[in-house]
Amino acid sequence: MSYCLKSESLLDTGPIYVRENGHLYMVNQGSGTVRNATPNPRPFRLFSKGFSVELCMNREDDSARRERTDHFIFTYTKEGNLRYSAKSLFGLVLGYISDNVDHIDSLIGFPEQIAEKLFSAAEARQKFTEPVTGLRALQKFTEAYGSLVLCSLCLQNRYLVISEKLEEIKSFRELTCLDLSCCKLGDNHELLEHITKEALSSVTRLLLKDNCLSDAGLRKMTAPVRVMKRGLENLSVLDLSCNPEITDMGIGYLFSFKKLNYLDISETGLKDVKAVVQRLQTQISLVHSKVPLKEFDHSNCKTEGWAEQTVLQWEQLAMKTVKPKENLKSRTAAQHFYGKRRRIEEPVKCTLVQTKAKASENLQFYKDKVQNCHFPLLKKEAATSHQLKKNKERGLTEQERERTSKQKHTCLTMEDWDLLNTY
Repeated sequence: MSYCLKSESLLDTGPIYVRENGHLYMVNQGSGTVRNATPNPRPFRLFSKGFSVELCMNREDDSARRERTDHFIFTYTKEGNLRYSAKSLFGLVLGYISDNVDHIDSLIGFPEQIAEKLFSAAEARQKFTEPVTGLRALQKFTEAYGSLVLCSLCLQNRYLVISEKLEEIKSFRELTCLDLSCCKLGDNHELLEHITKEALSSVTRLLLKDNCLSDAGLRKMTAPVRVMKRGLENLSVLDLSCNPEITDMGIGYLFSFKKLNYLDISETGLKDVKAVVQRLQTQISLVHSKVPLKEFDHSNCKTEGWAEQTVLQWEQLAMKTVKPKENLKSRTAAQHFYGKRRRIEEPVKCTLVQTKAKASENLQFYKDKVQNCHFPLLKKEAATSHQLKKNKERGLTEQERERTSKQKHTCLTMEDWDLLNTY
């Protein structure tokens, strides 16, 4: 914003005062004489009578004007007058960095308090929704702050977000809860392979309800834990319900999760349910629950962290990309003309919204932490058997140990080795 000043007498600069020996004197410009200004100061105008102001807004482009006005905060007084105040230097710098957040080299070692404000400023400008620069900027935050950016991610029935923002989702680290229910991912989806990577070894709660999983998917998901003792080794809660392709053989892959405390395999393709229940109890000490467990209540899973609003922005962006439905009137008119019946397409409903399963179909398991306290005899037997095992191990020779180690390695199939070579 610029001003054009117009005045009738451009040479009229107003009175000039001179201080001499502690007294103030006014200089007469016409005659050059000096007279005392203390007794009767003559009132004068700050601006001449012909002074005027002209607002010139059309002489600058919009970008330059926007950059200037961004430095001020405009408010209104009680009387309705416009009042503006300058922004703080911190706010100006924060805004500039958030506009160019994708050019940051690294944020490692940067204070968390300032980084959270910077993330919020970039989020308000929707910088993380941009295709290329958004991913690059998000990776700078996730590699420096991990779980502070996002500790819990709920993508329940949000398969559009997964397909549109898969690389952004894979950039999150140190997640503790991940809900992928009703996303129909399948065994070979890239996200399921990423779950087994070391970046998500902190996941303790994994919900994979209704994802078209089979025994092959469970074999891939448990391969790093079974062989290399890494991956989902800290998993505590696992939901595999509503996956009818999971059979009795696939349940055996779950025995590698030693820290598993809660398991849901309701509405799967199990044939011998009693045998599976017995195996789970003997192998990993999981007890069948007769009532539904609160750990599998999907309403408790929420997205938490700095990027909570970012995930909502992704969802809104994914909904906008969906093409609107065509004009149904012209379509029905054509069907009537050709004598065809109208086809009624029922929307695909997630199993979360369906009615609750029957009590006989409820296959939820939990680990009874106090069961050993009620059986002191079993504790003694377990202690003695443990001591006998130690004595046997000491008695083994080196040759026998090498032979047993070779046998352990040969237990792996070729498919397992091919799968492990991909990591």
